[in-house]
Amino acid sequence: MPAHVVQSCKPAFRRILLKLSGEALMGGQNYGIDTSVAESVAREIKAVYDLGVEIAIVVGGGNIFRGVSKSAGNMDRSSADYIGMLATVMNAVVLQDALERLDIPTRVLSAIDIPQLAEPFIRRRAIRHLEKKRVVIFAAGTGNPYFTTDSAAALRALEIKAEVIFKATKVDGIYSEDPVLNPNAKRFERISFQEVLEKQLKIMDSSAISLCMDNNLPIMVFNMTQSGNILRAVKGDLSIGTLVEKSG
Repeated sequence: MPAHVVQSCKPAFRRILLKLSGEALMGGQNYGIDTSVAESVAREIKAVYDLGVEIAIVVGGGNIFRGVSKSAGNMDRSSADYIGMLATVMNAVVLQDALERLDIPTRVLSAIDIPQLAEPFIRRRAIRHLEKKRVVIFAAGTGNPYFTTDSAAALRALEIKAEVIFKATKVDGIYSEDPVLNPNAKRFERISFQEVLEKQLKIMDSSAISLCMDNNLPIMVFNMTQSGNILRAVKGDLSIGTLVEKSG
């Protein structure tokens, strides 16, 4: 991302990948999907779509099942991860429905073959959908156990030649420490991939960060619960979060 990018009425990016956590779809619930939250997220995405931006989305499944968690118990890790992938498919179909209710053509592409619910992931097909101004939701992670949806987001973003990954979270950027535990924690406006790894800041897993670093793919971390932030990020407003790039 050029250093001089500032917020304007025009988008700063032509093609983006938005990484949403499954927890973002829970709303005030302890688990599951709040359809009203899905509708709210869809409206935020529509504002970006209406600017002509090509949008791909990776959504997690932590609101339903997480392979590395207490809910997985003593399950075999591979089996637990596959269940987690199925959870992402459920979230993707819910988000697709919310988007299509707003008349946004949307396709779900799954790394696991589930033809009744989603198209198989084929890179050229995904790019073609984007060129035809369809929102593309990537489901089922990478299709492999031991990889998180963060890694899937980095991989898919590179495959479709996205210009940036937008990591939508519940905090307004990356902090030196947990801001809940330390109110004096410093928020970074810009930080390098190397610093994120060295400081073990955990905003994305190390595999995803390394993949983005090796391919010079910037990551913008921001709070998606603040209305309009996705649109602000797409317009190049760096004040709403933290930009992770080659040299912070």
